[in-house]
Amino acid sequence: MRILVFFDLPVTTGEERRAYTKFRKFLIKDGFLMLQESVYCKLALNGTAANAITERVRKNKPEQGLVQLLTVTEKQYSKMDLIVGEIKSEILDSDERLVVL
Repeated sequence: MRILVFFDLPVTTGEERRAYTKFRKFLIKDGFLMLQESVYCKLALNGTAANAITERVRKNKPEQGLVQLLTVTEKQYSKMDLIVGEIKSEILDSDERLVVL
C-alpha cells in the first residue's frame, strides 16, 4: 500500500512558514518521498502500518491549512501515468562549432 499526503498550508506569516517547514521536515524524517511540491508518498506494508502512518500524520499536522491522505494499493499506484513536457536545454548537441586541431 502507498500513503499519499497532499497539503496546502498558508505561508503568509512567519509562524505559518515555520509550521509549514516543521510539517515538511516531519514527513521527510518519517520516510515520505516528495512526488511533487506539496505531494508526498510513503510505502506501507499492510493496513495496520497504513493506519499507524495516518495517525502519526494527524498528530503532526499544522493547526491551519488543508492536509489530505489517500491510501492506494501497489497495483493502483503502479498505474500512475507520468506525463512530462519537453525538456529545453541551452546546450547545443551539434558539431557546428567543432574546431579540429
